Amino acid sequence: MKAERFEDLLVWQKAKELAISIFKKFELSKNYSFRDQIQRAAVSISNNIAEGFERKGNKELKHFLFIAKGSCGEVRSMLYLCLELNYISKDEFDVLINEALTISRMLSAFIKTL
Repeated sequence: MKAERFEDLLVWQKAKELAISIFKKFELSKNYSFRDQIQRAAVSISNNIAEGFERKGNKELKHFLFIAKGSCGEVRSMLYLCLELNYISKDEFDVLINEALTISRMLSAFIKTL
């Protein structure tokens, strides 16, 4: 079944959940620039999936999926910093990094279908 709305895409749903997790985890962080950057990168994943889907052309969709994949990489990179700076525990890191890796793989698979 072909998705009719971006909300139907499992990869968008997972990206949205990752963004929510990131927002909740860092909402009280006093490092405002770091918090802003990781939150913006996280929300960029689901937003770019949505924007590309709404464009209705495979070429544009693919372009926005690559941007989403890049944002996913940015989140992963920042999660490593979070761990090293003791902003998150190893257990929290493992959960978030695995979610981000899953999304990245899903985006790669989606791109290959276009």
